[in-house]
Amino acid sequence: MFEGCDMIANLTRLPQGNAPQGVKIKRAFVGDKEAVLAFVRQHFSAGWVAEAECALLSHKCFIATEEGRLLGFACYDSTAKGYFGPIGVLEETRGKGVGSALLIRTLECMREDGYGYAIIGWVDDAEVFYRKTVGAEFIPGGEPENTVYSNLIVM
Repeated sequence: MFEGCDMIANLTRLPQGNAPQGVKIKRAFVGDKEAVLAFVRQHFSAGWVAEAECALLSHKCFIATEEGRLLGFACYDSTAKGYFGPIGVLEETRGKGVGSALLIRTLECMREDGYGYAIIGWVDDAEVFYRKTVGAEFIPGGEPENTVYSNLIVM
């Protein structure tokens, strides 16, 4: 019904976020920029590399690590102000709480920065994850062609 639409999450009602045992969630250090961007490039998409770089340079990127190994990343304010994402975790860590911990920590930071809501951009197959984790809902009329994504050269 709303395939590929923006969602919205209320930041005043975030659940407690706990990383799995041994996993650290921390703000990415700009000195790790090349390692983080290589991770995003290898496991996700070129478009996400640009967004992750923007977030890294503005200190709005979080990473999940375990024993020095990068497991995932999450960003905000890179697509547009008030937007959460992108977020990505290694396939073998999915369903183990790494993505949830990244999502909640990043949204907590958005709340600390004064946001009341976060827009989660262009959601499709992750709908259940966002609904279950933070109670996000689709925004009526939030199809990409009606949002900030309409500014892309090729959509």
